[in-house]
Amino acid sequence: MAAIYYKTNEEIELIRNSSLLVGKTLAEVAKIIKPGVKTSELDKVAEQFIRDNGGTPSFKGYHGFPFTLCVSANSVVVHGFPGAYELKDGDIVSVDCGVYMNGFHGDSAYTFTVGQVKAETLRLLKVTKECLQKGIELSVTGRRLGDVSHAIQEHAEGNGYSVVRELVGHGVGKDLHESPEVPNYGKRGSGPVLQEGLVIAIEPMINQGKKGVKTESDGWTIRTIDNMPSAHFEHTVAVRAGKADVLSTFEYIEAVLNKQQQLVS
Repeated sequence: MAAIYYKTNEEIELIRNSSLLVGKTLAEVAKIIKPGVKTSELDKVAEQFIRDNGGTPSFKGYHGFPFTLCVSANSVVVHGFPGAYELKDGDIVSVDCGVYMNGFHGDSAYTFTVGQVKAETLRLLKVTKECLQKGIELSVTGRRLGDVSHAIQEHAEGNGYSVVRELVGHGVGKDLHESPEVPNYGKRGSGPVLQEGLVIAIEPMINQGKKGVKTESDGWTIRTIDNMPSAHFEHTVAVRAGKADVLSTFEYIEAVLNKQQQLVS
């Protein structure tokens, strides 16, 4: 396994700045998510906003990935290409975004609802977000990486869902993907001891049906094997003593969603 690169407090603040711009970008995307909107439109808005705010899209050109966002609707788990697909009432759509700024990356993802979504799908989103929270709670010095992974798996499977095995969270810093890998399943008490200065992206990818996935012919898009919905939430987190420091945020996104909700009701 590649060496783990621990960050100084100054570096963590730079990662926080990149991560906060991700949160603000996803809030701009949230403003336009509705039935009839092409997913390519989300990508355009995100790229413009990132560049206007002094950042560069982390994903664009990464191993040849051609877009700013990964936009993954319904049974697409991750790495979906933005394109001509028009969002429909009842869809869920995971939007994953990375920003590179001042030498450091930030990475976060949020699964949005489009119009009226089925109750069982809303429950999948709620539990996936709780899985993320449970992983964050254990991202403190002295715990082991396996404790984080196990907490996510236990909560997902305890609620009747399955955990994708092929895709994992990761370290974040000067590179978008650094050591260590952060699986969403694992054994309590296993893996490296978490130390101050470790920055990781925790990103549960939880399926309503089977855990298996398949890769589409574009070589990127990853879909559930049974075409059942999948949800994905991600935060960039710094390991600290006592309490993890969440560097990305959903606050900007949820302020937009709450405002939209009030206008409807």
